[in-house]
Amino acid sequence: MRVVSLDYCADQYVLKFVDRSRILAVSPDAESTFSYMRDSAEGLPSVRPLAEDVLILKPDLIVRSYGGGPNASTFFERAGIPVVELGWTPTLESVMDNIERVAGELGAAEKGREVTADMRSRLNALKASGAGQTAMYMTPAGVTTGPGSLVSELMTSAGYSNFEETSGWHAIPLEKLAFERPDVVAAAFFNEKRSHMNSWSATFHPVARDQLEHSNIISLRGEWTVCGGWFLLDAIEALAEGAEP
Repeated sequence: MRVVSLDYCADQYVLKFVDRSRILAVSPDAESTFSYMRDSAEGLPSVRPLAEDVLILKPDLIVRSYGGGPNASTFFERAGIPVVELGWTPTLESVMDNIERVAGELGAAEKGREVTADMRSRLNALKASGAGQTAMYMTPAGVTTGPGSLVSELMTSAGYSNFEETSGWHAIPLEKLAFERPDVVAAAFFNEKRSHMNSWSATFHPVARDQLEHSNIISLRGEWTVCGGWFLLDAIEALAEGAEP
């Protein structure tokens, strides 16, 4: 099967589980700094997730997460091209289930099981270094997340409790931070050279800057958390290793 990937989340799975000789094209973001498998994408053709650009390649299989828009799968399947959807993975367990499913659909079921076995082994080997400590997730755009998200589960897997108690994704809680301080700030995407910050970002606020300058900062690379995959373990291990004694 000749495979095309339509977005950078799909790229990770295609580059991991599909032989390079069978990859017709990956997304334009496959070599970006937030793409975990960017080194494997070097030299491969890229394609925009536009129907005409994809169809002219005559792929046997398309892999996507969001690429091409909400109707892309229906369109391509009507054109006779099967589509593998990555699907929504709100928990670590669902991420591992998804890895095995997608790897199987890409003809690499055994490799998929090896990847998830390694993830479970690494999880079991973790010491809950952050036990008794609080952690707050922070991005350059001034966004954080409370309980119930995959990112929150990464922090709890490393032994922390989430400093942000309100579920969902929202702006960092400046009012709370004015009076309380988390033990750890999990700072994600600050290694990116793209402009995530603007003059309205809460990260510019003096209260937020104080957290970044005086808290125990654990840097999380963007490629570790941008999609649901085996690379989430890199983030969990970084959190566990970065806990203060």
